[in-house]
Amino acid sequence: MDASSTIPDLLAQAISAEEALAELGETIDDEWSYVNDLCRAWTDRLSDVAASWTGNEPADPALAEAIRLAIDEAGQIRDPHRAIDWLSTLPQVVLIAVGA
Repeated sequence: MDASSTIPDLLAQAISAEEALAELGETIDDEWSYVNDLCRAWTDRLSDVAASWTGNEPADPALAEAIRLAIDEAGQIRDPHRAIDWLSTLPQVVLIAVGA
C-alpha cells in the first residue's frame, strides 16, 4: 500500500477488505442474506464518506497506518463466523479513525 494514500484511497481499501470478509462469511448458507445486507450497508457508508471527503492530500501517516493495520488484521481471518463479526468491526474502526 502506498505510504501517501489519501483518505478516499484508504476507504477504498477498507471496502475491498469488507467485500473479502463478506465472501468468506457467505460460505455459511444460513447467513448469506444477512452477510450481504450487512456488507452493503457498510460499504455504502464507507463510499459515502469517501465521496464527501474534500482535499486530495495524503492522509496523516499514523492514521493511514492504523487503517492499514485494521485491514491487515481483517485479512488474516479464515473463520467465516469471525468474518461475519468483522463485517461490522472493520468499518467502525476505519470510520472512527477518519473521524466520521
